[in-house]
Amino acid sequence: MTTLRRCFVCAADMLNPSERHLTFPDGGRRAFALACGSCGVLLDRHADASRCRAHLTEALAGAVFVPDGQAPYGLDLYTLRIAATRLGRGLRPLDAGGRGALLHPHAEHAARAELYDLDRAETRPVSLGLLCRPSECDGVLASLSAQAGWTDDVAILLDGETAPPRAVAVPGFALGAVRVAARPLSDDFAAQRNALQRLARNPWMLQLDADESLAFATGGLLPALAGMAEAGAVRSIGLARRNRVDGVLADVFPDVQYRLNRRDVAYAGRVHERPLLAGGWPESFITLHGAIEHHLSRSHVEARSRRYESMDPGRGRLEEAQALLSPYRD
Repeated sequence: MTTLRRCFVCAADMLNPSERHLTFPDGGRRAFALACGSCGVLLDRHADASRCRAHLTEALAGAVFVPDGQAPYGLDLYTLRIAATRLGRGLRPLDAGGRGALLHPHAEHAARAELYDLDRAETRPVSLGLLCRPSECDGVLASLSAQAGWTDDVAILLDGETAPPRAVAVPGFALGAVRVAARPLSDDFAAQRNALQRLARNPWMLQLDADESLAFATGGLLPALAGMAEAGAVRSIGLARRNRVDGVLADVFPDVQYRLNRRDVAYAGRVHERPLLAGGWPESFITLHGAIEHHLSRSHVEARSRRYESMDPGRGRLEEAQALLSPYRD
């Protein structure tokens, strides 16, 4: 058995036995004993996480990623795209075969690709959307100036009596850039997120809740990620979320939230809602360049799953409460 608990690329606790192989440019073909169920990286059974991470970091530093058939890990192109984001880098396929591999993961060919820095890349405008209660609105508005610079469009949707968008002045944003609207949640998070999506003025929107925050550096790369996504026929991007319960990082990590979506993407699910993608999960990928910070109290965690279960019986994830109350373990 492996001594690894978490994936060395994405930190997910999802390493499972694998029957996958990779074919390398020299014609060699290798089997791998383990695969991450989140990002898809392949591993030898006794791979060392720190050595793998150092080897991959060096391999991702150049202009072209060349696979190493002797390394104790392997990546197809879809997984390489995820891994590159951890270092703030993007990729472009080298040929038509590579473009096809991104659309049909997980390919059997080891990844080769052109690499570039996301902070110098072509971008797409991204709106910021926030869901909150009326009592939380002032706090949300006060936090917005920290995001000025990477977005020029903010929509806030309150859970309350239906009201059309009204402009609110916020330092750092042009007049009319920040709008507040309202509609009743009515125990349906997907419907509320879909209403928020429709308020976006830009082709893409990142959604956050009132108890979530995002570092400016993380937000700053979202327009470039949206540009890379469109080049690869991707419509949804997931971000890791750090759940902090009374300030303590919970063991539920990376807790990927698919919150950066094209404006026309709709969510489904009254609770634990997820984007509906006609082409399934290959139309999405995960970025590792930063994370959503989720601030929770113990009392909220203890009540949260029970409330969700009452909203949508069978989907409340009652078991998640204990994991959220458990401190993070490597």
